[in-house]
Amino acid sequence: MLEKEIKQQLAQYLELLENDIVIKVSVGDDKVSKETLDLVNEIADMSKMITIEEAKLERTPSFSINRKGEEDSGVVFAGIPLGHEFTSLVLALLQVSGRAPKVEDSVIEQIKNIKEKLHFETYVSLSCHNCPDVVQALNLMSIINPNISHTMVEGSAFKDEVESKNIMAVPSVYLNGDFMESGRMTIEDILSQIGSGPDADALNDKDPFDVLVIGGGPAGASAAIYAARKGIRTGIVADRFGGQVMDTLGIENFISTKYTEGPKLMAEVEAHVNEYDIDVMKGLQAKQIEKKDLFEVELDNGALLKSKTIILSTGARWRNVGVPGEAEFKNKGVAYCPHCDAPLFEGKHVAVIGGGNSGIEAAIDLAGVVKHVTVFEFMPELKADAVLQERLHSLPNVDVIVNAQTSEITGDETVNGITYIDRETNDEKHVELEGVFVQIGLVPNTDWLGDTVERNKMGEILVDKNGQTNVPGIFAAGDCTDSAYKQIIISMGSGATASLGAFDYLIRH
Repeated sequence: MLEKEIKQQLAQYLELLENDIVIKVSVGDDKVSKETLDLVNEIADMSKMITIEEAKLERTPSFSINRKGEEDSGVVFAGIPLGHEFTSLVLALLQVSGRAPKVEDSVIEQIKNIKEKLHFETYVSLSCHNCPDVVQALNLMSIINPNISHTMVEGSAFKDEVESKNIMAVPSVYLNGDFMESGRMTIEDILSQIGSGPDADALNDKDPFDVLVIGGGPAGASAAIYAARKGIRTGIVADRFGGQVMDTLGIENFISTKYTEGPKLMAEVEAHVNEYDIDVMKGLQAKQIEKKDLFEVELDNGALLKSKTIILSTGARWRNVGVPGEAEFKNKGVAYCPHCDAPLFEGKHVAVIGGGNSGIEAAIDLAGVVKHVTVFEFMPELKADAVLQERLHSLPNVDVIVNAQTSEITGDETVNGITYIDRETNDEKHVELEGVFVQIGLVPNTDWLGDTVERNKMGEILVDKNGQTNVPGIFAAGDCTDSAYKQIIISMGSGATASLGAFDYLIRH
């Protein structure tokens, strides 16, 4: 089942096992059960430290990973964890065996302190690049705390279950049988969701920073590295490290790297940040900034951080269409990540709202999976690069409607169509379909700032050539600013600019 190169890599990882492992397998006579059994047998044949036992688990086919002679770890894979989830399987084997996870001690303590029984289920697709982060975080929590258990459910192996729950976006996480959240989440996000986030008192006790960076995307990481290299006290506050780039799959314009993927790039960036004495505080959001003797930043958990200078690098998020039905049917047919959710729409008719590069790339990707794609573009013509338009028009199962003003996303329990106004004739029209992918650009994450710093009508923070805002001592960088272009490499450069500007400010004050 495993390709030769993957088997060679896996064999190297299995040499790192620290204790004997028992894989308990629940299989039937179906094709997926046979493939599941083939996979675990192949893995067991590669290490004398792994044995297999037959079991009756909640789902068939599925298997659990446990340390020999101990209680079940709570880590279960229902379906076959290949594709993007193969890394989740490898990490589970290593961590269940006793291999120490690469997680901060403070996070481990937060997990250990959870007293209630928590059973998580994560529904995934193997093509989803966001899903492994969630699966790996919940697996780790299960391994650390016996009160927690987690099952990864591979959607294509349990289609009836997915359809009965109306799951139309992955990853979708259920807690104790009830829907909890959908989309990428870090371990810090999950802990915050269940009320076990960072301790406010511990944050309040921190000494003031010279530079406090708010946001952990490319701009924030670059700013923090440049500041730390100056030898000044540097901190980062981020709800999740990596920002919007974590939702980006193929990256082909990052100079010196012909191709990479967002999660991989930001993992390397985070590793670079961790090489320096930077206080990284994840799973937290800033609520407001007030200038006193120092800048005081109030966080969403009630903590207060102080700093001599601030660098705002809060990035941007997907822009909503803002029509009836969008919010109501989010994750019930309205989606924002074609790479993640396309497999859930196999054989269906879907729409893409947006005719820029993101929208047309999404339509091209979806056309290879779904039955039919209709692209809706507000303007009289598509805005995407010519090479993308040429590729789009070569596909037999794609239609393009221009001059289309979306007025409503319709549905019952799930999406069943789009109503739009033909801007040329002013006629109202309706297209029946089963999914809508919104790809109309980004909106800056700056609403929380209010009047703290000057912003333009789009909400972007205005900065000068040094990255400084209209408030002395507050700088900004990246997609939350009025930068002419929103690109990873430009964000990194602006982060460096803002950091150098903050350092010059500190020298003068």
